[in-house]
Amino acid sequence: MKIITTPDPRLREKSEKVRVIDDEILKVIADMRKLSLDWEKEHPYELSAAMAAPQMGVNKRIIIIRDDMEDKNKATFTALINPEVIKADGKVRKDYEGCLSVPFIYGMVPRHTKVRVKAKLEDGTEVRIKATDELARTLLHEIDHLNGILFIDHIKDDKEAFYEMNDKGDLIPVDYDKKIAGNKKLFPDD
Repeated sequence: MKIITTPDPRLREKSEKVRVIDDEILKVIADMRKLSLDWEKEHPYELSAAMAAPQMGVNKRIIIIRDDMEDKNKATFTALINPEVIKADGKVRKDYEGCLSVPFIYGMVPRHTKVRVKAKLEDGTEVRIKATDELARTLLHEIDHLNGILFIDHIKDDKEAFYEMNDKGDLIPVDYDKKIAGNKKLFPDD
């Protein structure tokens, strides 16, 4: 298993609902956790906050969310199966987002600051989550993946919203006309 990146068309497919949480689904979740942490080891300035099954080419409605997004040493994740946004509200705020499947590009993405999500845990327990700020943003980002939507889709026409990371770990503005506009890797349908 590996993390797939743009322009892989599988990232643009709507994922299928998980009908039964069986050994195959539990293996997918284990692989997601491993891939997420392996990616993080190769990116010293970044934290792997979450991942969706489509990012490894698995067309299932599964995401994992890091339990502690402040401490890179705490590397545990909660899996959410068939997560669904019940309500997104609060202010819409722009903040930085990156993605394991969109290498080297970051963006200032507008998202709601509050979200309610329902899902199942690995053991089948149904949960309802009320999230704010960073967790709300992360949930919305990952659930977008399950619907074939990438964070860049929310900002594709905003020339000032794109960034890249320099060799010191700082985000710097991207030359939109040179790196974004007409880039078939990022926007294959344009």
